[in-house]
Amino acid sequence: MGELFRLLRKGNKSALIAAIVNTIISIAKGVAYMFTGNVAMFAETMHSLGDAANQFFVFVGSALSKKSPTNRFPNGFGRLVNLVLLGAVLIVGIMAFETIQEGYHHILHPAESEGFLINVGVLAFALILEIYVLYKAMKEVMHEVGVETTGLSVLYKSFAYLGRAKPATKLVFMEDLVATSGGLLAILAVVISHFTDIHWIEGAASILIGLMMFFVVGRVFLDNAAGVLGRADEEMEEKIGQLVMSDPDVKDIQDLAVIKEGEDLHVELEVEIDPRLTIATADDIKDRLQEKIMAEKGVVDVTIEFDEEDGVLTWNNDSTVKK
Repeated sequence: MGELFRLLRKGNKSALIAAIVNTIISIAKGVAYMFTGNVAMFAETMHSLGDAANQFFVFVGSALSKKSPTNRFPNGFGRLVNLVLLGAVLIVGIMAFETIQEGYHHILHPAESEGFLINVGVLAFALILEIYVLYKAMKEVMHEVGVETTGLSVLYKSFAYLGRAKPATKLVFMEDLVATSGGLLAILAVVISHFTDIHWIEGAASILIGLMMFFVVGRVFLDNAAGVLGRADEEMEEKIGQLVMSDPDVKDIQDLAVIKEGEDLHVELEVEIDPRLTIATADDIKDRLQEKIMAEKGVVDVTIEFDEEDGVLTWNNDSTVKK
């Protein structure tokens, strides 16, 4: 039990905050739906409930993925977070289907809902909280990629660096981006329905919210399916390649692979060195390269092999060609 609590302290903080906030939001929206029968509120209730459950599982999965390797699982548990996320998107998918189905029924049989002030008040309260969670996720993205931001620059820079964020943070970011957009859409639908006779607009809003949820399902599923298989991190390969080639004793890189498993990076490297160097010198080179590579964010292990220089430059990168 002690180990479990220790691991939970290492879980993704953005996912935990999002789970707590979305639980509060889903309760508020659910109560409002019970009193008003507003279908857009139903869609938002399902959305927030799905997000809360999803993000809680993400938090637990990200924490358990930090568990140290064992004799039975010598490669560690890094991919566990990808497996949990694959399961979590199923919840969002079910909620999305229910949301679209309810919206379709409302379009076929539109009815004026009651409690306009309750609906708008609850949706506005939820929107403020969702914007807060989205902003925290944006800051977490920038923290994970190691880029400093000031002021409102995080609002647009986080989109540019989203691809490099951890899987759990990326999911929270995308879910709350959709939640914020869905909240605005729901408020707009409630206002239009109240002041006009276009009552089917709430059903249309529900369908659009459901489709946005399906978009998140698709993106997250594809990203984490690749993570479960163990995908190459091309951007980190480029960065480590430049770092290795800057070493004065490295003549060339025969092979370099950076495999991403969950939040962890595993580096496999084969370099060419002068065949006249002693074993002791080669060992010093290996220690030096390992220290530099392990200092990179996310790298958990490095395997280095040596080959003799063959005079043919294999590593094709103009910025690292030896002079």
